[in-house]
Amino acid sequence: MVDAKAGGIAVHIGARVASQAAPNEVLVSSTVKDLVAGSGIRFEETGLHELKGVPGEWRLYAVTDEG
Repeated sequence: MVDAKAGGIAVHIGARVASQAAPNEVLVSSTVKDLVAGSGIRFEETGLHELKGVPGEWRLYAVTDEG
């Protein structure tokens, strides 16, 4: 918490991933995809993305109901 607000790199990455999503789309990082393995949630890879202010490229996935 920073001045009673959530902060830190995880919050920053989450905001950057969300900003890449289209309307009605849920995007997650490969970290989140790996953490929910076995949950039945299905994903479609959207490729590598640069996230402003975050080093490197990030592989993002869209949550899908297809599979």
